[in-house]
Amino acid sequence: MANERDYNVEIKDAEDHRYAYGFDFDVMHPYMIKSFAPFFNKGSLLELGSFKGAFTNRFIPYSDDITCVEASGVAMAEAKQKLGNKVNFINALFEDVNLPKRYDNIVLTHVLEHLDDPIRVLKRINDEWLAANGRLFLVCPNANAPSRQIAVKMGLITHNSAVTSAEKEHGHRCTYTLDTLERDAVASGLRVVHRSGIFFKALANFQWDRLLQTDIVSDDYLEGCYKLGQQYPDLCSSIFLMCEAGSGK
Repeated sequence: MANERDYNVEIKDAEDHRYAYGFDFDVMHPYMIKSFAPFFNKGSLLELGSFKGAFTNRFIPYSDDITCVEASGVAMAEAKQKLGNKVNFINALFEDVNLPKRYDNIVLTHVLEHLDDPIRVLKRINDEWLAANGRLFLVCPNANAPSRQIAVKMGLITHNSAVTSAEKEHGHRCTYTLDTLERDAVASGLRVVHRSGIFFKALANFQWDRLLQTDIVSDDYLEGCYKLGQQYPDLCSSIFLMCEAGSGK
C-alpha cells in the first residue's frame, strides 16, 4: 500500500543510480518550463511532488499563488529552506490530501511513474483539483528514449519499459511510453490537448553529467536537441501531455 512506503528513503541516492542528476536540473528543468510556458494559465499553480524545490523555484515568475504537495518530509524541509513563504507547502500523500480549492495549473513531472495507483491520482486531479479551465502539465521519463533503447541492446535492461532494480529503490512502479501515458490520462477522464516530447536524448544521465562538465556541448547543441525532440517526441528524454478536465466535469 502507498502509506507503507518510506518516501524519505526513496529519494536517497543509491550506489549505482542517483535520484536526480545535474542533467535534470540544468537541462531538463529549463526545457520543461519552455515547453509549458505557452500553455500556462494566469492564476494559481499546484505542483504535485516538489522534491527539494529546485523546479518549484522556476514557477515563481509565472504565479504568485503556488502550492506544493510532497510526500517526503525530508525533501519538503529542504524546499522550505530554499523558498520560504513564497510557496505553500503541504506534506501529504496525493491519495489522502484534502486541498482547499481548485487550481488553474497543475504540474506533475517525473512523479506519475512512482505512484502505486496512478489513475486514482489522475482522477483526483480531474474531478477535484483542476479548475474549470485548468490545465495539467504531465511529464514522465520516456521508455523509448534512445538512451534506454541502447541500454537494451547492450543487455543492461531487458526491454524499453523495464523498471530496473535501482529504479525500484527510488520508488518507480512503471516506465511510460506516449501511448500508455495517454491511456492512463484518458482512463482518468482527462482530455489530452497537446502531446510532445522534451529533449532528444541518446546518452544516459550520468554520461550527460560528465559531458556538461566540458566545452564539447554548446548551448546551440542543447537547443538543437530540444527542437529535434519536438519533431520526434517518441525519442525524447521525457514525454509531455498537456491535459484539461474531461467534458463530464
